Amino acid sequence: MPRLADEVCSPLGLEIACQLADASSDLGYIVIDSTFRGRSMGGLRMLPDVTVEELRLLARSMTLKYAFLGLPQGGAKAGLRFDPEAPLEARQAALRRFAQVAAPLLRSRVYIPNADMGTTHEDIRFLLRSLGLRPNPHDTRRSDSGYYTACSTLACTLEAAAHLGFGLRGASVAIEGFGHVGGALAKFLYEQGANVVAVSTSAGAIYAPQGLDIPSLLRLREAHGSAAILHYGMAERIALPDLLTLPVDILSPCARHHSIHTGNAAHVQARLICPGANNPVSPEAERILQGRRVLVIPDFVSNCGGVLGGTLEFAGCPRAAIEAFIHREIGRRMRDILRKAEAQDRTPREVAEALALANRERLCRAAQCHPVRQKVLTAALALYRRGWVPRALVSPLASRYIRKGLACD
Repeated sequence: MPRLADEVCSPLGLEIACQLADASSDLGYIVIDSTFRGRSMGGLRMLPDVTVEELRLLARSMTLKYAFLGLPQGGAKAGLRFDPEAPLEARQAALRRFAQVAAPLLRSRVYIPNADMGTTHEDIRFLLRSLGLRPNPHDTRRSDSGYYTACSTLACTLEAAAHLGFGLRGASVAIEGFGHVGGALAKFLYEQGANVVAVSTSAGAIYAPQGLDIPSLLRLREAHGSAAILHYGMAERIALPDLLTLPVDILSPCARHHSIHTGNAAHVQARLICPGANNPVSPEAERILQGRRVLVIPDFVSNCGGVLGGTLEFAGCPRAAIEAFIHREIGRRMRDILRKAEAQDRTPREVAEALALANRERLCRAAQCHPVRQKVLTAALALYRRGWVPRALVSPLASRYIRKGLACD
């Protein structure tokens, strides 16, 4: 393995892809797309069918997301091939085996895991403790990243709809994935006056042209989980793929990667696609949609609220202030990206990626030109992670730092 700790900033696309296996089975993968001072961070998801190709895309999205937000962090992603709904004892046994095989990356903090699809913060704490590592209290705190992801998705949806000349009140919306992100987004859109006509879970999809009763559906989800849609009696059951091609104004994919692909992109009827998920639109599908004048918002921008909100929570900022910050700052960046894309006849993704990569280059130069300052900041952050620096000293600086670091011209 390269001596990552010796590098201030790794080349983009470093892509260390590690297959993890023990004597009994293939456990999963860790993919590191980039590092900053030898470190990378990204969620550990638990799914029975996770693939290394999926994780490569997700790790690159994390690199772009951190860069767009101006955060000095490398991007990574990991996947444990296991059923997330298995009994706790079996689940913890799988986490323990994964930790043992991944120990070199975890002990060195070359890869720093956090909760993701199918895992919880309790899982991450268990994973680290199984290696005898003491989780830093700020790193493994409970954070409602799905809620904050929905906040940024809403902010981008508002700006994109306005850019297309319509508002959310009365607009029809289909949401693929009614989990932590999709459920919160549905609630936000419902409160904005949008007509959420379709949602899906792993149990299927429902469609009601007159609009779904989102508060009722959220209560059913609390009681029945993904089976909530089976208990909702005022909608038509439809096939999961059909949700993506409904005649709606807005489509928000909040599930797995590449659900919109070359096989269905030509049939998408939405005017606007604003993702809550990572990589839900394949590059080929995005080109097809662009040719049909469907506005596709870059996923690493629209769903960056999870990372942004978690960072501000880490610094001790209150929830209401975080929501307001995401709405204001991400909305403003989205508006700038759309205006620049239109003026330069480029796609929003082309503009956003250029901004993110320029931001990453700026961060790398700053780290190389001011090594003493960076070492002091790194040491102070380490003390804060251990709980030795009070939040009251950190939270006033956090929003100012991130506002300054967010990608912009």
